Amino acid sequence: MNMKRFLLAMLVAPFISAAGASESVKLDRAPVNLGDRASLQRGAAHFVNYCLNCHSAAAMRYARLQDLGLTEDEIRNNLMFITDKFGDTMKTTLDPKDAKKWFGVVPPDLSVTARSRGSDWLYTYFRSFYRDPKTSTGWNNLVFPQVSMPHILYGLQGEQQLEVTERVDAHSGDKVESHRIVPGKPGSLSPVEYDIFVGDLVNYLTYMGEPARAQRTQTGVIVLFFLALFFVVSLLLKQEYWKDVK
Repeated sequence: MNMKRFLLAMLVAPFISAAGASESVKLDRAPVNLGDRASLQRGAAHFVNYCLNCHSAAAMRYARLQDLGLTEDEIRNNLMFITDKFGDTMKTTLDPKDAKKWFGVVPPDLSVTARSRGSDWLYTYFRSFYRDPKTSTGWNNLVFPQVSMPHILYGLQGEQQLEVTERVDAHSGDKVESHRIVPGKPGSLSPVEYDIFVGDLVNYLTYMGEPARAQRTQTGVIVLFFLALFFVVSLLLKQEYWKDVK
């Protein structure tokens, strides 16, 4: 009996943990559209200009960006700044020792971050930085508290502030804090423009995590359509073969 309870607890625990995490910070829906090549192209440019300085994408090759509708010349002229080899992977020039010294940790590779974290998590994360003088970087994040990464996009978004309010729980009588981010010093982009910027970046990060996803999905739809058509044909053939059998 105890073993059954243990197994049940092991099965339920991940769902309880996930529910608790989702209640702490509500994730916004990322506008991911892997069929939007213009968005993916803009996202690739955002990644190269703002992320590749510290983070690598060792599983992604520059040549693969041709799948987004870019020519080799466009990729070389606009996206390749640290290598001349078209077949190279997207690696940063940041020395890991310097990164450890400056940030306390080595910035992770972002090749499959969208698959491990989720597109909604990334979309909310990039929009949830706020000023915090208590941290070493002067920044904090509502989704990732005490994050080592500074807000590299603050010039675009501006500087947000954390607003903390207290209320008394009606059932327990305990004080409960709620946190929300409020606008502060504006950036060069309006809130709507910044959301579009982040949406394009997350769209590209999602694509980079599984470049064949769009093609795989399209192939799956074609296969399902074929199976549905084949089922109808098979049903008609069955009726034709058995129509004279009594």
